[in-house]
Amino acid sequence: MIYTVECSFANPAIESAWNDFYTLEKLPALISVSGFYTSQRFKALSAACPAYLAIHSIDNLTILQGDEYRHKGGGNFARWQEYITDWRRNLYDGLNRAPAINEDEHLVVSEIGPEPLIKMSLTPYHIYAVALERSPEHRWLAKRTHSTDLDVELLPKGVFLYTPMAVQLTSNRGAILQASQQS
Repeated sequence: MIYTVECSFANPAIESAWNDFYTLEKLPALISVSGFYTSQRFKALSAACPAYLAIHSIDNLTILQGDEYRHKGGGNFARWQEYITDWRRNLYDGLNRAPAINEDEHLVVSEIGPEPLIKMSLTPYHIYAVALERSPEHRWLAKRTHSTDLDVELLPKGVFLYTPMAVQLTSNRGAILQASQQS
């Protein structure tokens, strides 16, 4: 399943320190939770959405309700909490693992259907909300290389462009699972 966390940050003076915390401490702590397989964080290049998006591949909703998740910082931004705005969380089905987006790629997310992604010659992956806020109910994810220019302002309303803030983290459990599926 795909677990997403989206938010913006309301204090530019400490936003860089917050990003370091999230990328260097929070994501590694979350990927160590049993049932987490991948984690990657993105910054929005589009203006009409929360500034940050984290995408995790997990087993199921039970993982997010467990003590291990809470003890390792899940659902809590600690001292940064007062500056978090536009916060929303969703659990999606339809895709077992989030695609890894490399530094020479973008993540394109559509909330209006697969057609805009198909028109960009991208392969859309459909996910649908099954728990937490359940909004937006449907999303389509696609990878896009930087090799072609894309004017963010020309994207249709409901289509958003993100750049990766770091490489996708994977758990050892994820590597073991992928190896067993390939053999």
